[in-house]
Amino acid sequence: MKISVIITLKKNVLDPQGKVIYQTLDGMGFNNINEVRQGKYFEIDIKENDKKKAEEKTENMCKKLLANLVIEDYKIIESQ
Repeated sequence: MKISVIITLKKNVLDPQGKVIYQTLDGMGFNNINEVRQGKYFEIDIKENDKKKAEEKTENMCKKLLANLVIEDYKIIESQ
């Protein structure tokens, strides 16, 4: 089963990469953007047929390794 996860910085955490991307896009003429926040995307192919168990294992992976819970949030966005 494939599971997709997005990890982003929490809203109150400064995002210097997002700011640079925003400034670059603005300099390229894309001046209708309010803000850019960058993050990480993971696609995990897990050996599990039960969707609920697969999502629980993925959540555990996020808490233990993939996300720094002090400064990042994570969201499981899809399971197949």
